[in-house]
Amino acid sequence: MLRSELVAARDALLKRAALHATDYLEAILSRRVSPHPSAVAGLPALRTPLPAGPTDPETVLRLLADVGSPATVANGGGRYFGFVNGGCLPAAMAAGWLVTAWDQNAAFWVQSPTAVALEETALDWVRELLGLPDGTGGAVVTGATMANLSALAAARHSLLDRAGWDVEANGLFGAPEIQVVVGDEVHPSLLKSLGILGLGRNRVVRVPVDSQGRMRADALPPLDNRTILCLQAGNVNTGAFDPAADICRHAHTAGAWIHVDGAFGLWASVSPEYQHLTQGFELADSWATDAHKWPNIGYDCGIALVRNPEALRFAMSVRAPYLAATEQHREPNDFSPELSRRARGVELWAGLRSLGRAGMAAIVDRTCGHARRFADGLRAAGFEILNEVVLNQVLVSFGKPERTLQIIAHLQSEGVCWCGSTVWQGRTAMRISVSSWATTQDDVDRSLAAMLRAAN
Repeated sequence: MLRSELVAARDALLKRAALHATDYLEAILSRRVSPHPSAVAGLPALRTPLPAGPTDPETVLRLLADVGSPATVANGGGRYFGFVNGGCLPAAMAAGWLVTAWDQNAAFWVQSPTAVALEETALDWVRELLGLPDGTGGAVVTGATMANLSALAAARHSLLDRAGWDVEANGLFGAPEIQVVVGDEVHPSLLKSLGILGLGRNRVVRVPVDSQGRMRADALPPLDNRTILCLQAGNVNTGAFDPAADICRHAHTAGAWIHVDGAFGLWASVSPEYQHLTQGFELADSWATDAHKWPNIGYDCGIALVRNPEALRFAMSVRAPYLAATEQHREPNDFSPELSRRARGVELWAGLRSLGRAGMAAIVDRTCGHARRFADGLRAAGFEILNEVVLNQVLVSFGKPERTLQIIAHLQSEGVCWCGSTVWQGRTAMRISVSSWATTQDDVDRSLAAMLRAAN
Protein backbone atom coordinates (compact mmCIF):
# COMPACT_ATOMS: atom_id res chain seq x y z
CA MET A 1 0.00 0.00 0.00
CA LEU A 2 1.11 3.53 -0.68
CA ARG A 3 1.67 5.83 2.29
CA SER A 4 -1.26 7.98 1.20
CA GLU A 5 -3.51 4.91 1.22
CA LEU A 6 -2.30 3.91 4.68
CA VAL A 7 -2.98 7.40 6.03
CA ALA A 8 -6.43 7.51 4.44
CA ALA A 9 -7.33 4.11 5.94
CA ARG A 10 -6.07 5.19 9.36
CA ASP A 11 -8.04 8.43 9.28
CA ALA A 12 -11.22 6.65 8.21
CA LEU A 13 -10.77 4.14 11.06
CA LEU A 14 -10.27 6.87 13.66
CA LYS A 15 -13.32 8.79 12.48
CA ARG A 16 -15.37 5.61 12.69
CA ALA A 17 -14.02 4.98 16.21
CA ALA A 18 -15.07 8.50 17.24
CA LEU A 19 -18.59 7.84 15.93
CA HIS A 20 -18.79 4.57 17.84
CA ALA A 21 -17.56 6.32 21.01
CA THR A 22 -20.08 9.16 20.78
CA ASP A 23 -22.91 6.71 20.03
CA TYR A 24 -21.88 4.73 23.12
CA LEU A 25 -21.78 7.80 25.34
CA GLU A 26 -25.22 8.81 24.16
CA ALA A 27 -26.63 5.33 24.74
CA ILE A 28 -25.40 4.91 28.31
CA LEU A 29 -27.47 7.87 29.45
CA SER A 30 -30.67 5.92 28.87
CA ARG A 31 -29.73 2.23 28.77
CA ARG A 32 -29.66 -0.08 31.78
CA VAL A 33 -26.54 0.33 33.94
CA SER A 34 -25.55 -3.32 34.19
CA PRO A 35 -25.25 -5.09 30.84
CA HIS A 36 -28.15 -7.26 29.75
CA PRO A 37 -27.40 -10.96 30.21
CA SER A 38 -27.79 -11.49 26.47
CA ALA A 39 -24.98 -8.99 25.83
CA VAL A 40 -22.69 -10.77 28.28
CA ALA A 41 -23.60 -14.07 26.63
CA GLY A 42 -22.24 -12.68 23.35
CA LEU A 43 -18.70 -12.12 24.67
CA PRO A 44 -17.40 -15.54 23.52
CA ALA A 45 -17.44 -14.03 20.02
CA LEU A 46 -14.38 -12.06 21.13
CA ARG A 47 -12.65 -14.97 22.87
CA THR A 48 -11.40 -16.72 19.77
CA PRO A 49 -8.05 -18.32 18.92
CA LEU A 50 -5.44 -15.86 17.68
CA PRO A 51 -5.91 -15.54 13.91
CA ALA A 52 -3.13 -16.95 11.75
CA GLY A 53 -3.06 -13.79 9.66
CA PRO A 54 -4.05 -10.12 9.84
CA THR A 55 -7.62 -8.95 10.41
CA ASP A 56 -8.93 -5.81 8.77
CA PRO A 57 -8.89 -3.02 11.43
CA GLU A 58 -12.48 -2.07 10.48
CA THR A 59 -13.55 -5.61 11.40
CA VAL A 60 -11.70 -5.38 14.73
CA LEU A 61 -13.38 -2.07 15.56
CA ARG A 62 -16.81 -3.35 14.55
CA LEU A 63 -16.42 -6.37 16.85
CA LEU A 64 -15.57 -4.10 19.76
CA ALA A 65 -18.52 -1.80 19.07
CA ASP A 66 -21.07 -4.52 18.32
CA VAL A 67 -20.05 -7.12 20.91
CA GLY A 68 -17.91 -5.29 23.48
CA SER A 69 -19.86 -2.07 24.02
CA PRO A 70 -23.23 -3.67 24.95
CA ALA A 71 -21.51 -5.86 27.59
CA THR A 72 -19.92 -2.95 29.46
CA VAL A 73 -21.16 -1.47 32.72
CA ALA A 74 -22.46 2.08 32.18
CA ASN A 75 -20.03 3.62 34.65
CA GLY A 76 -19.95 6.84 32.64
CA GLY A 77 -23.68 7.48 33.00
CA GLY A 78 -25.35 9.13 35.96
CA ARG A 79 -26.79 6.11 37.76
CA TYR A 80 -23.75 4.07 38.74
CA PHE A 81 -23.21 4.22 42.50
CA GLY A 82 -20.75 1.38 43.08
CA PHE A 83 -17.17 1.31 44.37
CA VAL A 84 -16.79 5.12 44.69
CA ASN A 85 -16.30 5.34 40.93
CA GLY A 86 -16.48 8.68 39.17
CA GLY A 87 -17.18 9.19 35.49
CA CYS A 88 -14.91 10.90 32.98
CA LEU A 89 -15.17 14.62 32.27
CA PRO A 90 -15.48 15.55 28.58
CA ALA A 91 -12.22 17.52 28.65
CA ALA A 92 -10.34 14.63 30.27
CA MET A 93 -11.83 12.14 27.82
CA ALA A 94 -10.92 14.26 24.80
CA ALA A 95 -7.43 14.77 26.20
CA GLY A 96 -7.12 11.00 26.60
CA TRP A 97 -7.86 10.51 22.91
CA LEU A 98 -5.20 13.09 22.10
CA VAL A 99 -2.71 11.46 24.50
CA THR A 100 -3.16 8.18 22.64
CA ALA A 101 -2.53 9.94 19.35
CA TRP A 102 0.56 11.67 20.75
CA ASP A 103 1.87 8.27 22.00
CA GLN A 104 4.32 9.81 24.45
CA ASN A 105 6.40 8.11 27.12
CA ALA A 106 6.13 10.48 30.08
CA ALA A 107 9.21 9.23 31.92
CA PHE A 108 11.74 11.89 30.94
CA TRP A 109 11.64 15.47 29.68
CA VAL A 110 13.66 14.51 26.60
CA GLN A 111 10.93 12.02 25.63
CA SER A 112 8.04 14.47 25.98
CA PRO A 113 8.46 18.06 27.20
CA THR A 114 4.69 18.58 26.84
CA ALA A 115 3.77 15.59 28.99
CA VAL A 116 6.27 16.48 31.71
CA ALA A 117 5.29 20.17 31.82
CA LEU A 118 1.56 19.40 32.01
CA GLU A 119 2.05 16.72 34.69
CA GLU A 120 4.11 19.07 36.84
CA THR A 121 1.48 21.79 36.46
CA ALA A 122 -1.34 19.38 37.34
CA LEU A 123 0.52 18.24 40.47
CA ASP A 124 0.87 21.87 41.55
CA TRP A 125 -2.86 22.38 41.03
CA VAL A 126 -3.71 19.26 43.06
CA ARG A 127 -1.46 20.40 45.91
CA GLU A 128 -3.20 23.78 45.88
CA LEU A 129 -6.72 22.31 45.71
CA LEU A 130 -6.02 19.93 48.59
CA GLY A 131 -4.50 22.68 50.73
CA LEU A 132 -1.15 20.91 51.16
CA PRO A 133 2.12 22.64 52.11
CA ASP A 134 4.26 24.55 49.62
CA GLY A 135 7.07 22.38 48.30
CA THR A 136 5.00 19.21 48.34
CA GLY A 137 5.80 17.07 45.29
CA GLY A 138 4.77 13.75 43.89
CA ALA A 139 3.80 11.58 40.99
CA VAL A 140 0.81 10.79 38.83
CA VAL A 141 0.31 7.02 39.02
CA THR A 142 -2.41 4.53 38.10
CA GLY A 143 -4.59 4.79 41.19
CA ALA A 144 -4.69 5.01 44.97
CA THR A 145 -3.06 1.60 45.42
CA MET A 146 0.07 2.74 43.58
CA ALA A 147 -0.19 6.14 45.25
CA ASN A 148 -0.20 4.50 48.67
CA LEU A 149 2.68 2.25 47.64
CA SER A 150 4.75 5.19 46.37
CA ALA A 151 4.15 7.39 49.41
CA LEU A 152 4.80 4.51 51.81
CA ALA A 153 8.03 3.72 49.96
CA ALA A 154 9.07 7.31 50.66
CA ALA A 155 8.15 6.81 54.32
CA ARG A 156 10.13 3.57 54.49
CA HIS A 157 13.16 5.28 52.94
CA SER A 158 12.98 8.26 55.26
CA LEU A 159 12.65 6.31 58.52
CA LEU A 160 15.37 3.81 57.66
CA ASP A 161 17.70 6.48 56.29
CA ARG A 162 17.29 8.27 59.62
CA ALA A 163 18.42 5.02 61.28
CA GLY A 164 21.45 4.78 58.98
CA TRP A 165 20.06 2.05 56.71
CA ASP A 166 19.94 2.22 52.88
CA VAL A 167 16.82 0.18 52.17
CA GLU A 168 16.92 0.66 48.40
CA ALA A 169 20.42 -0.84 48.26
CA ASN A 170 20.26 -3.39 51.06
CA GLY A 171 16.59 -4.34 51.31
CA LEU A 172 14.87 -5.19 54.57
CA PHE A 173 17.05 -8.15 55.57
CA GLY A 174 18.68 -7.01 58.80
CA ALA A 175 17.08 -3.57 58.68
CA PRO A 176 15.87 -1.79 61.83
CA GLU A 177 12.25 -2.65 62.51
CA ILE A 178 9.48 -0.27 61.41
CA GLN A 179 6.13 -0.14 63.20
CA VAL A 180 3.08 0.52 61.02
CA VAL A 181 -0.09 1.75 62.74
CA VAL A 182 -3.48 1.72 60.97
CA GLY A 183 -7.11 2.17 61.87
CA ASP A 184 -9.19 -0.97 62.28
CA GLU A 185 -11.15 -0.08 59.12
CA VAL A 186 -8.07 0.51 56.97
CA HIS A 187 -8.68 0.12 53.24
CA PRO A 188 -7.27 -3.13 51.78
CA SER A 189 -5.37 -1.23 49.07
CA LEU A 190 -3.13 0.25 51.75
CA LEU A 191 -2.51 -3.19 53.24
CA LYS A 192 -1.69 -4.49 49.78
CA SER A 193 0.89 -1.73 49.40
CA LEU A 194 2.44 -2.64 52.75
CA GLY A 195 2.68 -6.25 51.63
CA ILE A 196 4.44 -5.35 48.38
CA LEU A 197 6.90 -3.12 50.27
CA GLY A 198 7.84 -5.93 52.64
CA LEU A 199 6.30 -4.20 55.66
CA GLY A 200 3.65 -6.88 56.05
CA ARG A 201 -0.13 -6.84 55.86
CA ASN A 202 -0.49 -8.65 59.17
CA ARG A 203 2.32 -6.97 61.11
CA VAL A 204 0.35 -3.74 61.46
CA VAL A 205 -0.87 -2.42 64.78
CA ARG A 206 -4.61 -1.84 64.49
CA VAL A 207 -6.22 1.03 66.38
CA PRO A 208 -9.89 0.69 67.45
CA VAL A 209 -12.41 2.89 65.68
CA ASP A 210 -15.61 4.61 66.77
CA SER A 211 -19.16 4.03 65.59
CA GLN A 212 -18.45 5.73 62.24
CA GLY A 213 -15.12 4.02 61.54
CA ARG A 214 -12.92 6.90 62.73
CA MET A 215 -9.60 6.04 64.39
CA ARG A 216 -9.80 6.69 68.13
CA ALA A 217 -7.12 9.19 69.10
CA ASP A 218 -7.30 7.98 72.72
CA ALA A 219 -6.41 4.41 71.69
CA LEU A 220 -3.14 5.05 69.84
CA PRO A 221 -0.21 2.79 70.75
CA PRO A 222 3.16 4.30 71.71
CA LEU A 223 4.69 6.02 68.65
CA ASP A 224 8.34 6.77 67.85
CA ASN A 225 10.60 7.82 65.01
CA ARG A 226 10.39 4.40 63.41
CA THR A 227 6.60 4.46 63.15
CA ILE A 228 4.47 4.98 60.05
CA LEU A 229 1.01 6.09 61.15
CA CYS A 230 -1.66 5.71 58.45
CA LEU A 231 -4.73 7.92 58.66
CA GLN A 232 -7.90 7.79 56.57
CA ALA A 233 -9.60 10.77 54.93
CA GLY A 234 -12.97 9.36 53.90
CA ASN A 235 -13.94 5.92 55.16
CA VAL A 236 -14.90 3.84 52.14
CA ASN A 237 -18.16 2.79 53.79
CA THR A 238 -19.25 5.82 55.80
CA GLY A 239 -17.23 8.72 54.39
CA ALA A 240 -15.99 9.52 57.92
CA PHE A 241 -12.60 11.16 58.59
CA ASP A 242 -10.05 10.26 61.24
CA PRO A 243 -9.45 13.10 63.78
CA ALA A 244 -6.27 14.22 62.06
CA ALA A 245 -5.68 17.47 63.93
CA ASP A 246 -5.46 15.73 67.32
CA ILE A 247 -3.53 12.71 66.08
CA CYS A 248 -0.97 14.52 63.91
CA ARG A 249 0.30 16.80 66.67
CA HIS A 250 0.90 13.83 68.95
CA ALA A 251 2.50 11.75 66.18
CA HIS A 252 4.87 14.50 65.10
CA THR A 253 6.00 15.03 68.66
CA ALA A 254 6.97 11.35 68.72
CA GLY A 255 8.80 11.66 65.38
CA ALA A 256 6.44 9.36 63.46
CA TRP A 257 5.79 9.61 59.70
CA ILE A 258 2.12 10.33 59.02
CA HIS A 259 0.59 8.99 55.81
CA VAL A 260 -2.96 9.76 54.64
CA ASP A 261 -5.06 7.42 52.51
CA GLY A 262 -7.45 9.96 51.04
CA ALA A 263 -8.57 8.23 47.86
CA PHE A 264 -11.72 10.34 47.59
CA GLY A 265 -12.17 12.18 50.89
CA LEU A 266 -9.24 14.59 50.55
CA TRP A 267 -11.08 16.36 47.73
CA ALA A 268 -13.64 17.61 50.26
CA SER A 269 -11.08 20.31 51.06
CA VAL A 270 -12.06 22.04 47.80
CA SER A 271 -15.59 22.71 49.04
CA PRO A 272 -16.24 25.55 51.54
CA GLU A 273 -19.12 23.45 52.89
CA TYR A 274 -17.09 20.29 53.54
CA GLN A 275 -13.48 21.46 53.95
CA HIS A 276 -13.80 21.40 57.75
CA LEU A 277 -13.74 17.60 57.51
CA THR A 278 -10.17 17.68 56.17
CA GLN A 279 -8.69 19.98 58.82
CA GLY A 280 -5.45 18.59 60.19
CA PHE A 281 -4.64 16.33 57.26
CA GLU A 282 -2.34 18.99 55.83
CA LEU A 283 -0.04 18.25 58.80
CA ALA A 284 0.83 14.80 57.41
CA ASP A 285 4.03 13.81 55.62
CA SER A 286 2.45 12.03 52.63
CA TRP A 287 -0.90 11.62 50.94
CA ALA A 288 -2.51 9.28 48.40
CA THR A 289 -5.60 10.08 46.38
CA ASP A 290 -7.47 9.11 43.22
CA ALA A 291 -8.24 11.43 40.35
CA HIS A 292 -10.65 8.92 38.82
CA LYS A 293 -13.01 9.35 41.76
CA TRP A 294 -14.23 12.87 42.53
CA PRO A 295 -12.15 14.77 39.96
CA ASN A 296 -13.72 12.43 37.36
CA ILE A 297 -10.57 12.19 35.26
CA GLY A 298 -11.19 8.61 34.15
CA TYR A 299 -9.02 5.54 34.57
CA ASP A 300 -6.14 5.19 35.26
CA CYS A 301 -5.14 8.19 37.38
CA GLY A 302 -3.98 8.39 40.99
CA ILE A 303 -1.71 10.83 42.78
CA ALA A 304 1.05 10.29 45.35
CA LEU A 305 2.16 13.40 47.25
CA VAL A 306 5.03 13.80 49.73
CA ARG A 307 5.85 16.84 51.87
CA ASN A 308 9.57 16.22 51.25
CA PRO A 309 9.68 15.01 47.63
CA GLU A 310 13.36 14.09 48.01
CA ALA A 311 12.28 11.09 50.08
CA LEU A 312 10.12 9.95 47.16
CA ARG A 313 12.95 10.58 44.68
CA PHE A 314 15.39 8.47 46.70
CA ALA A 315 12.83 5.65 46.89
CA MET A 316 11.96 5.67 43.19
CA SER A 317 14.79 7.00 41.02
CA VAL A 318 16.90 4.74 38.83
CA ARG A 319 19.81 5.48 36.53
CA ALA A 320 21.40 3.79 33.53
CA PRO A 321 23.81 5.05 30.86
CA TYR A 322 21.04 5.34 28.28
CA LEU A 323 18.57 7.17 30.55
CA ALA A 324 19.21 10.79 29.64
CA ALA A 325 18.01 12.73 32.70
CA THR A 326 18.65 16.45 32.96
CA GLU A 327 19.22 18.72 35.93
CA GLN A 328 17.14 21.51 34.41
CA HIS A 329 13.78 19.74 34.54
CA ARG A 330 11.79 17.56 36.90
CA GLU A 331 11.99 13.98 35.61
CA PRO A 332 8.81 11.98 36.39
CA ASN A 333 10.84 8.78 36.37
CA ASP A 334 12.52 9.95 39.59
CA PHE A 335 9.22 9.99 41.49
CA SER A 336 7.21 7.14 40.00
CA PRO A 337 7.45 3.34 40.29
CA GLU A 338 7.04 3.13 36.51
CA LEU A 339 9.63 3.85 33.83
CA SER A 340 7.61 3.55 30.63
CA ARG A 341 4.39 5.35 31.48
CA ARG A 342 1.37 6.81 29.75
CA ALA A 343 1.11 10.60 29.81
CA ARG A 344 -1.88 10.44 32.16
CA GLY A 345 -0.91 13.76 33.69
CA VAL A 346 -2.22 15.41 30.52
CA GLU A 347 -5.73 14.12 31.22
CA LEU A 348 -5.44 15.28 34.84
CA TRP A 349 -4.36 18.73 33.62
CA ALA A 350 -7.23 18.92 31.10
CA GLY A 351 -9.90 17.87 33.60
CA LEU A 352 -8.75 20.29 36.29
CA ARG A 353 -8.27 23.11 33.78
CA SER A 354 -11.83 22.59 32.55
CA LEU A 355 -13.26 22.62 36.10
CA GLY A 356 -11.25 25.22 37.94
CA ARG A 357 -11.61 25.41 41.70
CA ALA A 358 -15.31 26.34 41.50
CA GLY A 359 -16.14 23.45 39.19
CA MET A 360 -14.34 20.94 41.40
CA ALA A 361 -16.17 22.27 44.46
CA ALA A 362 -19.47 22.03 42.60
CA ILE A 363 -18.94 18.31 41.92
CA VAL A 364 -18.28 17.67 45.61
CA ASP A 365 -21.27 19.74 46.75
CA ARG A 366 -23.65 18.29 44.18
CA THR A 367 -22.78 14.63 44.77
CA CYS A 368 -22.93 15.05 48.55
CA GLY A 369 -26.36 16.63 48.12
CA HIS A 370 -27.46 13.65 46.03
CA ALA A 371 -26.25 11.31 48.80
CA ARG A 372 -28.39 13.14 51.36
CA ARG A 373 -31.37 12.87 49.00
CA PHE A 374 -30.92 9.10 48.85
CA ALA A 375 -30.59 8.86 52.63
CA ASP A 376 -33.64 11.04 53.28
CA GLY A 377 -35.80 9.17 50.79
CA LEU A 378 -34.87 5.73 52.09
CA ARG A 379 -35.22 6.78 55.71
CA ALA A 380 -38.64 8.28 55.01
CA ALA A 381 -39.69 4.94 53.51
CA GLY A 382 -38.85 3.24 56.80
CA PHE A 383 -35.41 1.81 56.06
CA GLU A 384 -32.40 2.18 58.34
CA ILE A 385 -29.49 4.43 57.38
CA LEU A 386 -26.51 3.04 59.25
CA ASN A 387 -24.04 5.91 58.92
CA GLU A 388 -23.96 9.61 59.52
CA VAL A 389 -24.14 10.92 55.95
CA VAL A 390 -21.28 13.40 56.19
CA LEU A 391 -20.11 13.10 52.60
CA ASN A 392 -21.10 11.09 49.52
CA GLN A 393 -21.48 7.63 51.10
CA VAL A 394 -24.76 6.08 52.25
CA LEU A 395 -25.25 2.71 53.96
CA VAL A 396 -28.80 1.37 54.08
CA SER A 397 -30.10 -1.79 55.70
CA PHE A 398 -33.36 -3.34 54.56
CA GLY A 399 -33.57 -5.63 57.57
CA LYS A 400 -32.05 -9.07 57.80
CA PRO A 401 -28.84 -9.69 55.81
CA GLU A 402 -30.58 -12.12 53.45
CA ARG A 403 -33.29 -9.61 52.63
CA THR A 404 -30.80 -6.78 52.07
CA LEU A 405 -28.75 -8.93 49.68
CA GLN A 406 -31.92 -10.05 47.90
CA ILE A 407 -32.98 -6.45 47.31
CA ILE A 408 -29.52 -5.50 46.05
CA ALA A 409 -29.54 -8.41 43.60
CA HIS A 410 -32.98 -7.41 42.35
CA LEU A 411 -31.90 -3.80 41.92
CA GLN A 412 -28.79 -4.81 40.00
CA SER A 413 -30.72 -7.15 37.71
CA GLU A 414 -33.34 -4.52 36.91
CA GLY A 415 -30.55 -2.26 35.68
CA VAL A 416 -31.96 1.22 36.40
CA CYS A 417 -29.01 1.88 38.72
CA TRP A 418 -26.21 -0.10 40.32
CA CYS A 419 -25.24 -0.29 44.00
CA GLY A 420 -23.08 -2.85 45.75
CA SER A 421 -23.22 -4.63 49.08
CA THR A 422 -20.93 -4.35 52.07
CA VAL A 423 -20.61 -5.64 55.62
CA TRP A 424 -19.78 -2.82 58.00
CA GLN A 425 -19.34 -3.24 61.75
CA GLY A 426 -21.26 -6.51 61.55
CA ARG A 427 -24.18 -5.14 59.52
CA THR A 428 -24.97 -6.12 55.94
CA ALA A 429 -25.88 -3.06 53.92
CA MET A 430 -26.31 -1.61 50.47
CA ARG A 431 -23.65 1.00 49.81
CA ILE A 432 -24.51 4.03 47.69
CA SER A 433 -21.47 6.00 46.50
CA VAL A 434 -22.28 9.17 44.58
CA SER A 435 -19.16 10.37 42.77
CA SER A 436 -19.97 11.14 39.14
CA TRP A 437 -20.15 14.60 37.60
CA ALA A 438 -22.86 13.18 35.29
CA THR A 439 -25.39 12.33 38.02
CA THR A 440 -28.45 14.58 37.88
CA GLN A 441 -31.43 15.06 40.15
CA ASP A 442 -33.47 13.02 37.68
CA ASP A 443 -30.93 10.18 37.96
CA VAL A 444 -31.31 10.26 41.74
CA ASP A 445 -35.11 10.27 41.58
CA ARG A 446 -35.21 7.39 39.08
CA SER A 447 -32.71 5.41 41.12
CA LEU A 448 -34.48 6.07 44.42
CA ALA A 449 -37.76 4.90 42.88
CA ALA A 450 -36.02 1.72 41.66
CA MET A 451 -34.60 1.07 45.16
CA LEU A 452 -38.03 1.42 46.72
CA ARG A 453 -39.57 -0.88 44.07
CA ALA A 454 -36.91 -3.49 44.80
CA ALA A 455 -37.48 -3.15 48.54
CA ASN A 456 -41.22 -3.56 48.18
